[in-house]
Amino acid sequence: MLKKAVKSLVKDPELIRKRREQMVKAAVHLFTEKGFHRTTTREIARESGFSIGTLYEYIRTKEDVLFLVCDSIYDEVHGRLQVLMKNEGSGLERLKNAISSYFQVIHEMQDEVLVMYQETKSLSKDALKYVLEKEVQMVAMIEEVIHHCVKDKLASISEKQIKLFAHNIVVSGQMWTFRRWSIQKLYNIEQYTQLQLENLLSSFKNAKAME
Repeated sequence: MLKKAVKSLVKDPELIRKRREQMVKAAVHLFTEKGFHRTTTREIARESGFSIGTLYEYIRTKEDVLFLVCDSIYDEVHGRLQVLMKNEGSGLERLKNAISSYFQVIHEMQDEVLVMYQETKSLSKDALKYVLEKEVQMVAMIEEVIHHCVKDKLASISEKQIKLFAHNIVVSGQMWTFRRWSIQKLYNIEQYTQLQLENLLSSFKNAKAME
């Protein structure tokens, strides 16, 4: 699996997790301010609170740090949605919870999300392929929740429409970050989530199956 490509000279998994978490936070701050290409690994090390030598015990290249930023976002979203999948309740309640939870993750990690989508072009071909596959998996999890709504006869829509609704939900969450210079002057995350829930669920309930 591509994730193992980010090798470490350190053997302690918990220490690796802790140090890489520090690196991700430091890198997001620097990439937001200066961009990926203008940020040096020495600056990332200093912002992380350790030496350049220590940095290279946990990564090999600056691209590894960007890859870890992308991976941490998808892992967080996947983990939260996976918990929701196990919860009991109607399809509608699960969909509402999935959308709210996804929006909250985007809100909490909005700097990371912004950096990820701005800088993924800097990833290698293999790393980019992995990141895009993770995006597809995230959309698929939303699709699964929508399938429960269809099963509960909340709407009668085709498979293509289910996929499009799932993408609409994902993009609506991302918009909180990409358009934050405007949207966040008008709403807080709770207000934004409620309005988007109303819009998304209304269009979902009123949709008719494609021929």
